[in-house]
Amino acid sequence: MDPEIEQPTDAEAVEAALGEINSLWEQGLSFAESLLRPWNAYQVGIALAVLVAAYILRRVFGPRVRAWMAAREGWPTWRMRILVIIHTRLQMIIFVALIWIVVLVMREVTWPSRTFLLTIIAELATAWLFVAFATRLIRSTLLRAVVRYGAWIFVTLAILNLQDEAAAILDSVGFNLGETRLSLLTLLQAILVVATLVIIARFLTGTATTRIEKNDEISPSMRVLAVKFMQVAFYGVAIYVGLRLSGIDLTGLAVLSGAIGVGLGFGLQKVVSNLVSGVIILLDKSIKPGDVISLGETFGWINSLGARYVSVVTRDGKEYLIPNEDLITSQVVNWSHSNEFVRLDIHFGTAYGDDPHKVRKLAIEAAQGVDRVLSHRPPVCHIVGFGDSSVDYILRFWIQDPTGGLTNIRGNVFLALWDTFKDNGINIPFPQREVKVLNERPELAD
Repeated sequence: MDPEIEQPTDAEAVEAALGEINSLWEQGLSFAESLLRPWNAYQVGIALAVLVAAYILRRVFGPRVRAWMAAREGWPTWRMRILVIIHTRLQMIIFVALIWIVVLVMREVTWPSRTFLLTIIAELATAWLFVAFATRLIRSTLLRAVVRYGAWIFVTLAILNLQDEAAAILDSVGFNLGETRLSLLTLLQAILVVATLVIIARFLTGTATTRIEKNDEISPSMRVLAVKFMQVAFYGVAIYVGLRLSGIDLTGLAVLSGAIGVGLGFGLQKVVSNLVSGVIILLDKSIKPGDVISLGETFGWINSLGARYVSVVTRDGKEYLIPNEDLITSQVVNWSHSNEFVRLDIHFGTAYGDDPHKVRKLAIEAAQGVDRVLSHRPPVCHIVGFGDSSVDYILRFWIQDPTGGLTNIRGNVFLALWDTFKDNGINIPFPQREVKVLNERPELAD
């Protein structure tokens, strides 16, 4: 925006807007009076008749089209979606086809000026139908509704040639901020341009994200970091360029944005801390999607890395959203940081009458017979002490799939030890209590 151009004051803008409103009101009165003329009234009646005919044809052929669609079971999903959209807008499609047929016929049999209103109605119906089909490509329901109604208003004003009057009225609603004029027109232009660029950025980001996630040469953590950086870059550029194209001078908002930034800085310290911690986690590769971690009493595998939190899924199906800051400041056990090999220990004891050499051999054989216990890293068994009633042992074995659980594999190894010791006569001691009743003393009996 050129600073040398003098911006209108608020009073001048309001006065200009009132003049435009009066002009539109006069045009509306003139248009309403013109509808009372014979041929204009005939055109309105013909349009209403075509609308009724389209409604009747929709009621007649709609069920048949639906039954025909139901019989197309083998068709691709995208083709069925198109058919559903057509069936939903069937009345509008019929109306557009009939109204254009009527316009073409009347142009051949009468003066072109006698189809002026019908031509406008046909153009409006065609534009609205095209907008309705085009906005179906937008997945977000809210964004689709905003774009659809905004496009309908825009094409209506364009066809009726009322853009200048509408722009003047919208521009009058606003205020001057330094050398920048902030009005409702500027806001609507900014929303339209920014929304368009954000949709383009979202499409580009989605396409690039799919390719990055399919690239096995990039580590999982670097994939997440690349996707997050790309999203921030694309969306940031889209918003900045959109505001600049809308004519908003961002330098004029520097003081206001600085004050807002200071307030947000104090109020969103935890949010910013989690965002920075998330970037640090991605850069140092301390954890990545698929890792098995323990944090306090939470044990599970990482499902996804977010900008603010990490999603951890436990064995019982619960999903914990742990803030990134906790993973930086707290002690985290990563069971699969450098590799997926995990060693587990089991403590047990046997009676003093059993041969310890035989016990160690049987314990190793029992562990090797359990699924998930690695054979290329064989189990080992050692004596760790002589207890009050047993010889104490430790059995160590390795697994390579901690995501499969730790408690269940320990339980399977304990069960294998029980069966093996039972078959080979190895006794597992346990405390026993004996109660002895002594003879009562004669003097107490008296």
